[in-house]
Amino acid sequence: MLTVAEVLAQNNFGDTRTGGLAGPMGLFLILVLGTATVLLIRNMNARLRRLPDQFPGQEPAAGAGTADRTVADPTDGTVTADSSSDVPNGPQQRRDG
Repeated sequence: MLTVAEVLAQNNFGDTRTGGLAGPMGLFLILVLGTATVLLIRNMNARLRRLPDQFPGQEPAAGAGTADRTVADPTDGTVTADSSSDVPNGPQQRRDG
């Protein structure tokens, strides 16, 4: 008859099967995931090549990082064109002094 200590001491973890399948199953899963990744990349590249350069109703880009906007002056009510960008053109140096 088994005691509680003998039941708890039994090794039911690790390699208890003969001819384990962990290695071959892992290799199979890696190959399936690799194949799926290659096929997905090829599919997305084909879809990106089929996209038009410009969509209908889209205005051509003025340049990288620049956007033309109209700015209303609240003092006199005039509207002027502003082509400044929200992103600075370079690093800003701080002067303390």
